[in-house]
Amino acid sequence: MSINRRFSTAPMMDWSDKHCRYFWRQLTKDTLLYTEMVTTGALIHGNRDRFLEYNDIEHPIALQLGGSNPSELATCSRYAEEWGYDEVNLNVGCPSDRVQNNMIGACLMAHPQLVADCIKAMQDSTSIDVTIKHRIGIDDQDSYEHMRDFVATVAETGCKTFIVHARKAILQGLSPKENREVPPLRYDDVYRLKQEFPDLEIIINGGIKTHKQIAEIMPHVDGVMVGREAYQNPSVLIDADELYFGKPANTESAKDAVRALYPYIESLLAKGAPLHYVSRHILGLFNGQRGARLFRRYLSERAHLRESGTQVLEEALQLID
Repeated sequence: MSINRRFSTAPMMDWSDKHCRYFWRQLTKDTLLYTEMVTTGALIHGNRDRFLEYNDIEHPIALQLGGSNPSELATCSRYAEEWGYDEVNLNVGCPSDRVQNNMIGACLMAHPQLVADCIKAMQDSTSIDVTIKHRIGIDDQDSYEHMRDFVATVAETGCKTFIVHARKAILQGLSPKENREVPPLRYDDVYRLKQEFPDLEIIINGGIKTHKQIAEIMPHVDGVMVGREAYQNPSVLIDADELYFGKPANTESAKDAVRALYPYIESLLAKGAPLHYVSRHILGLFNGQRGARLFRRYLSERAHLRESGTQVLEEALQLID
């Protein structure tokens, strides 16, 4: 299928799981959703169903892989196609020590030819889109020229879509959280990349919070990817279909979006799953509205209890003015 990446949500560990994505789909029908990063080892040696299962409503959906072995990435790209994912993406941006030690994530920016070999192996194993998400640089390899040469090497494989987190990663001394906040944003480097590679699809990520900000960014790139803001303030997704895809909004209101979740939640409860599997992703939905703090507290105190069901959500909604 042809994928519109004009607006997408970022892959976020422990956040963008299948329950979160199901919730987001009540807010936006057309936004491209990315899974959490899944390592090749987890898919090849672990519980594949657990990591790959999703609901059909989540389309369009992209699977993000972490790894650096071309053969293993090829195998997992085949899994992505077999499971019906619309895209498979290679993580070259995660800065955590744990993934570095396994040659996963941002550290791969120091090995552009290896990354190109990985992308090529993925392309050769599947017919779905193969894309890459990377930083603008790492440590002292952070000049624009470093990024340009990295992109040029990977683009020789025929890879067309580059999702660029507009911060460099500092691989020693900063936590993953600090790496999302401390290195300064350099949007201009990403804009320049698009100018130098007009035939590539350049998607920008990092520090994007408002539709006003996106309106200023969009003329310079092909699309935007929103991460933490989509999770911490998910109401930002309600206007996405209208603003970026020319479609009607997918929901009348944030409250309607929550109520649309009730059948899904009931099915999970019937299988023994607790309410907080879903409700934890909803906590920021009413940020800025009167009653939002009471809403968050009410859910946080009750959603983990075995007897809690959709009535707890309904009671929490009554606290929003």
